[in-house]
Amino acid sequence: MEPLSWTGSFASNLIPALVITAAVFLAGVTLQLIMGFFAPEEKLQANADGTIQSRGGLLGGLEKLNGQIFTLIVFILAAIVVISWFMPYGKAGILGEVIKRFLPVWIALIVTFVLSITFKRKLGLYGKLFDSTIGMIGFALVMFWVFTSIFVGVFDMIATHDPLQQISGLKNKTPGIAVPDGQDADFFPHYLLGGDNLARDIFSRMVHGSVIVMIIAPLATVFAFMVGITLGLPAGYYGGKLDTILSFLANLILAFPVILLFYLLVTPEIVETGLPNFMAAFLFIFPLIFFGVLINSRYKTQGSKNTLYLAVVLIPLAFIYLSAISEPNSPLQIWPAALDLFSINSGILVVFVSVVFVNSPTVFRIVRGLALDIKTRDYVAAAQTRGEGTWYIMLWEILPNARGPLIVDFCLRIGYTTILLGTLGFFGLGLPPESPDWGSTINEGRKLLLIFAHPALPPAMALLSLVLGLNLLADGLREESLKD
Repeated sequence: MEPLSWTGSFASNLIPALVITAAVFLAGVTLQLIMGFFAPEEKLQANADGTIQSRGGLLGGLEKLNGQIFTLIVFILAAIVVISWFMPYGKAGILGEVIKRFLPVWIALIVTFVLSITFKRKLGLYGKLFDSTIGMIGFALVMFWVFTSIFVGVFDMIATHDPLQQISGLKNKTPGIAVPDGQDADFFPHYLLGGDNLARDIFSRMVHGSVIVMIIAPLATVFAFMVGITLGLPAGYYGGKLDTILSFLANLILAFPVILLFYLLVTPEIVETGLPNFMAAFLFIFPLIFFGVLINSRYKTQGSKNTLYLAVVLIPLAFIYLSAISEPNSPLQIWPAALDLFSINSGILVVFVSVVFVNSPTVFRIVRGLALDIKTRDYVAAAQTRGEGTWYIMLWEILPNARGPLIVDFCLRIGYTTILLGTLGFFGLGLPPESPDWGSTINEGRKLLLIFAHPALPPAMALLSLVLGLNLLADGLREESLKD
């Protein structure tokens, strides 16, 4: 079979139109940001339906124009996807075939955007995100990789080959290379983005790498927030010695070099002592503490309901917790193997624990600062006057009113965590060497970067697009939250 060209006979007019439109859009957004920096502050009034009035003047006109250009880009992309789907195999070239592989993702994105825009006035801050062009772009980039990880990890779609499959003769071959006759090509007759230094399909490794990133990064960030919120709220609310001790510990952790910490945790001598397992046992207990205190502080006066809710939430969490920390042949084998729901790879556990441990102090300091500010508000004084408990005030009065900054920081922190995972993979820390995570793949590709650029570029672009999307999403959320 012949190798594929990049575009084939596919969309000869649409692709140049997309490139030109995207360039104009980027120039418009850049000009909008520059003009917004120098423009005088303007308080926008709310309409009767809850929407915000459009900005006037030249800046307002530029915002509308950028929105229209973004809509045009979406329509051109939709046209490319539709046209490529109906073209015979090979005629669409590499770009067309890659677009075809992502068809379930395109459909999921379209459905998500249609439903979200239709009901955005009923969806709170999430709905207001669709009033921001920057927020929509960031949301689209993030959800692209979220849906990709779901369709790859759960439904085994999109990928063209097994990420570990090696096909003889395809070592470091360029994009679009055909699988030789007689070789195992059950999934696909071409390596769409070429082969790496071990003759594995780069495209399949890139999409499988999204599964690892989208599992570890958000979950590690959630756990870091659980730790930071559970410790930061009482530190800021009570103050005194408790605040001093917790702040000192947080600063101590932040002062420790991150890369050195990771190198220490992955050394065989440290792993044999069970330190990562003990750290996991300590850090993973915080979700149980958080949800237990959250429910009890809200329903403690309603005995039967309180007990029911605690049982429904904490019993499954306790099973998950014991399964997560208990590993065979480890110092923490405290759970019978027959009742173990799942097993976490030791490398992934070390990476996960390390990321949570490093991020928690920063979240603690943010939550502590917000609690110090919000505890002086009148509604907190009113709750104290009503005789509410301290944990009720912290979790049901202070925390909801701190959600804006925390949501923005959560999005940004997922981006930081994604970069950190890439850094760890690049240095070969924690995850197995054959892992298709983006950091490891970039590290393998950069060794021959001057000779073969194609193995390192796809995972690098994937990492860049996800982090960019998370940052744009955070900017959009912050922009809309400031209008409330």
